[in-house]
Amino acid sequence: MNIIFLITLSIFLILLIGIGVMDSKKTRDFKAYSTAGKNQSLSAVVMTLLATTIGASATVGVADTVNQIGFPGIWWLLFGAVGLVLQSLLISEKVRATDADTLPDLARITVGRSAEIIISLVIVISWIGIIAGQFVAMNGIITFATGMDSKVLYAIVAAIVIVYTFMGGQLSVVKTDKIQLIFVVLGLVACLAYLYIFKGDNNAAIASNIELLNANYGPINLITQFFVIGGVYFLGPDIMSRNLISKDEKTAKKSALLSGIIFIGFALVVTLIGLWVKINVPAESMGKLGALMYVISIVPKPLSILMGLCLLAAILSSTDTCLINASTILVKDIFKKDDVKLVRIAVTILGALALVMALSGRGDILTLLTGAYSVYTPGVIFPLLISILCYKKKKLNKGLWISGVIVGGVCGLAGTYFGNTLISVGIPAILITNLSLIGMGLSLIFSCLSIKNE
Repeated sequence: MNIIFLITLSIFLILLIGIGVMDSKKTRDFKAYSTAGKNQSLSAVVMTLLATTIGASATVGVADTVNQIGFPGIWWLLFGAVGLVLQSLLISEKVRATDADTLPDLARITVGRSAEIIISLVIVISWIGIIAGQFVAMNGIITFATGMDSKVLYAIVAAIVIVYTFMGGQLSVVKTDKIQLIFVVLGLVACLAYLYIFKGDNNAAIASNIELLNANYGPINLITQFFVIGGVYFLGPDIMSRNLISKDEKTAKKSALLSGIIFIGFALVVTLIGLWVKINVPAESMGKLGALMYVISIVPKPLSILMGLCLLAAILSSTDTCLINASTILVKDIFKKDDVKLVRIAVTILGALALVMALSGRGDILTLLTGAYSVYTPGVIFPLLISILCYKKKKLNKGLWISGVIVGGVCGLAGTYFGNTLISVGIPAILITNLSLIGMGLSLIFSCLSIKNE
């Protein structure tokens, strides 16, 4: 597989670079580079939205989670689908109608400059970790598929992602997302069919293990993931960036709804692959391989190559979106510059920082993503939701609103990174475990209190 995969990967990456080169001539102004001209059609937005949401966590991470805890691992993705549907029903049209360029820009429009700054800082800092998480997963796939644990090869592939994003901006991201999504769908569906048709001797046992809750995943996990994970899909910067590049409000609304529905099907596909591994493969047979990596090792060679490209495409399609959005936010919302050159510099710097973080080996994909989400979701989701719902209807007390962001974010940060320290000073473990939920509740209270009665 090594040589064939390397050749196929090279062709794939050359295609992505080619798109970046062609689009570099079309993205000389800030609007085209950072928001893809704000004129994307329904089909384009749906495909790029799905490609953005189907990343390393939604494939490699979820399959491994299902292999560990069983079918309830599906809730990560189902709550993503719920978040997209709720976004469509509640806020998609309102957000697009503001004509904001980024999520912090939306905060500026609905609250003020101070809100823009604090939301920008949360996103840029947190999203370096998310990009690093995607790079970590990418390294795992490249190492397995090529049989070479080469940091040079890994860095080259990561650099290519940075380069085509650097050259074509958001417009290239939208186009490459379409190609990457096709690889993802073909690879996962073909893999599912092979496992359940050609290796489906134990399908009855798999069916008997389909359950929504079990000893490894209880009601408290359900509640926590609904808010922490569902919240990111409902009002996360990368998800909402697809709203902001839509050609109009109706396109934004329809794209979120269609993506949410389609995402349920994707959730079933990934979960059933993970469950097949859990039921059919003893842990000792897998060694250090993850669920999807093990599957790649047992399927026929053509399918293994397709699966390798499938997973790599899933990761690249999320990485480039995170990278261009975080870079645009850094330049536009923090430095207040609508400058393509500066955004390109930011793409290079943030991409390099994420790569260094990934190469340091600190954390797996779900650890890095959950850490970032646990800060963003408690601090930002409810305050921003309140500001959107109140826009042009009610005025907000900026001090109370920002306090909600800070208190929620600090709770999420403390619960994720300082749990042991808090336990050592006598704080009950149950409070620490639920600090993200507590933070969300406090941010909701502060943001509701910020609404002025006139």
